[in-house]
Amino acid sequence: MHPTAGITVIVQSPGQGVGLWMLGAFVLTFVGTRVITRLIRAGRGPFRDVAVGGTHVHHQVYGILAMLVAGAIEFSYRPGSPGAQILAVLFGAGAALALDEFALWLHLEDVYWAREGRKSVDAAFLAVAVGLLLIAGFNPFSDTGSGTVNHLIFAGIMLVNVALCVGTILKGKTALGVIGLLVPLVAPVAFLRLAKPDSPWARWRYPPGSRSAERALQRYPPGRRTRLDALKDFVGGTPQR
Repeated sequence: MHPTAGITVIVQSPGQGVGLWMLGAFVLTFVGTRVITRLIRAGRGPFRDVAVGGTHVHHQVYGILAMLVAGAIEFSYRPGSPGAQILAVLFGAGAALALDEFALWLHLEDVYWAREGRKSVDAAFLAVAVGLLLIAGFNPFSDTGSGTVNHLIFAGIMLVNVALCVGTILKGKTALGVIGLLVPLVAPVAFLRLAKPDSPWARWRYPPGSRSAERALQRYPPGRRTRLDALKDFVGGTPQR
């Protein structure tokens, strides 16, 4: 931010500009991919599944290749503008194609339209949230202190925050755990709350019939749906039962 002739000018860092290109490509590609896959599912339009030699080629393959190409060129040549923006778009589009089939990574089978496939939408939403935080400048890992003692204090705080983030993820709150890495105040609050009944933490720390297990079931009853779930159905399509 620089004052010039009484006018405040906000100077955007190059990293933030490239990040905007990457995030924009991610969102547009993810939305476009979901529209196309839903048209294929409904049997409408000119789009069809791609098969080579009788083998269905998932679109995550194209996404992985795009990320590999973008990463290799970026690390090898470090291009300036507009090359950096082009690579950011290529990487963002590739990440969207890959994360759109994130559930396939976990289950190693085609669960795109099954309830397990909703993890792909969760992963995409989380990627957008993290992207927005990075573009906004959230960087808790920058140690601006001076002196050995200050560095040790900073390292200790970061270790505690990472531990709380891991605990939050083990409690079944993956999104809050990841966001807590960038926004440290999120992790302690999320960690202190009840774990989800099907989480590893609940299996380890909430014995069947205990007060904590009953409270967790009341807080997260089977079949619980939120407005965010309705938004996921709108974006990703209603899962098959």
